[in-house]
Amino acid sequence: MVKLVLLHKANSIYEDEPDVVYDFPRSYLRAINEAVGDWIIYYEPVKAGPRGYFAAAKIEHVIPKPGSDGRFLAMIEPGSFLPFDQSVPRLIAGRPLEEALTEPDGSPKKGGAVQLAVRRLTAADFTRIIDLGLPQDLEQIEATRYDPKLPGLNDGAEPFARPVLERLTRRPYRDVAFRRKVREAYGYRCAMSGLMLRNGGGRPEVQAAHIRPVENSGSDSVRNGLALSGTLHWMFDRGLISVADDCETILVSHNKVPGEVVSRLLAGDGRLIRPVDPWNAPHPENLRWHRENIFGRGLYEGSAATV
Repeated sequence: MVKLVLLHKANSIYEDEPDVVYDFPRSYLRAINEAVGDWIIYYEPVKAGPRGYFAAAKIEHVIPKPGSDGRFLAMIEPGSFLPFDQSVPRLIAGRPLEEALTEPDGSPKKGGAVQLAVRRLTAADFTRIIDLGLPQDLEQIEATRYDPKLPGLNDGAEPFARPVLERLTRRPYRDVAFRRKVREAYGYRCAMSGLMLRNGGGRPEVQAAHIRPVENSGSDSVRNGLALSGTLHWMFDRGLISVADDCETILVSHNKVPGEVVSRLLAGDGRLIRPVDPWNAPHPENLRWHRENIFGRGLYEGSAATV
């Protein structure tokens, strides 16, 4: 097995969805086959945007792309995709983070490997990029973010150094990473009520809800998340509310939710508030899955009214 860097553009003309599938030509088939069962890092090319290295995932298997001779699909292992807490820059102090892109004097190479959409990555480079994008002490960073004097977390003890693979697979760590990215994406505002509530210490009261639950092969992509208040999160998880196929209209199971509750909890126009960055908007397939599998079973077809 081998670790890779995969180039991805948010507006790609190919059928790429970083937490689900990576579309690539035959020229990269050997390298990607070598990476099956191993981890990859996604990278945004310079002309596509500012992010640099922005997420990690694991390749589960590779299949020919139906109806497209010479193209293939790398299927991402469900539940493996994890966006970085902070995008990792392409250069640090003028030096690339990949050995294959670095000249002997430390300067960036030009042409050649730099142009490849799929690049092999050394174990050392992989670890370095993960350490920058997913800090070892992310859980402590979040726990003390709004209360730096939280007992037991700021007593001089060194933070526990979590190995790379533990960070990528350990559910509590992933939950913290997911929560930080989703709440940030919505500006710490509830996507259904529009409210941005903070407690006395400045801590946002909004939560991060998975649209398709992790236990049902849902990913930790921001596009599988909604920032919701505690009550609306509870209602969403229990199928009392959802989002229509226009990806905006909030649906309510009116035979289970009293009208006065709806008027108090949801935004007046009955529409979902969009993330600050449109590329973080909920994926239509995730919303469809929620409607068909969680929302009011049997109520959606004709009897589940919109607000």
